[in-house]
Amino acid sequence: MDEAEAPTAPRARRSISGWIGLAARVVLAVVWLWASLAKLPHLEESVLAVRGYQLLPYPVAVLVGYLLPMLELVVGILLILGLFTRFAGIMSALLMLAFVIGIAQAWARGLAIDCGCFGGGGEIALAEAQAKYPWELARDAALMLLGLWLAWRPRTPFSLDDKLFGEPAYATDDADFDDTAELEEEHLR
Repeated sequence: MDEAEAPTAPRARRSISGWIGLAARVVLAVVWLWASLAKLPHLEESVLAVRGYQLLPYPVAVLVGYLLPMLELVVGILLILGLFTRFAGIMSALLMLAFVIGIAQAWARGLAIDCGCFGGGGEIALAEAQAKYPWELARDAALMLLGLWLAWRPRTPFSLDDKLFGEPAYATDDADFDDTAELEEEHLR
């Protein structure tokens, strides 16, 4: 490897990481905004969808049914703005984990319900539910991974985080920046 190329490799990795993060932010933001906007006009259906999982006591299911669309809206807005991205990524991953657990337990218990992810919810035909559950689990697991990525690498291009907290290392023009050499020097001290 050429001496001139060495310093750009870490920056290139950070740049790619930032663009992956931006894609994750946009995908999750669209999912959360779509889910919340589909549920907010019909909060009673959201409550019925949560109750359909038969996991929570009635008062808790009602509370979750009413609050979940609002939480999804807030997380979606934070992600589209790139504001408090790590927090929004953690919330996304935790919500998706809860959805994976809910869908998996419904499938394991033989419940035939629509997930209610984008409105609706309630009982459906068993054959339809059995066909949908694997897809829903795979989708939510993939979205959970995007949330985990943002929790790990929250700094992305076009974010308010950059404006409020300074530009991340991937955006610097410092040609001599090499975090590997910097870490090695620190370790030797």
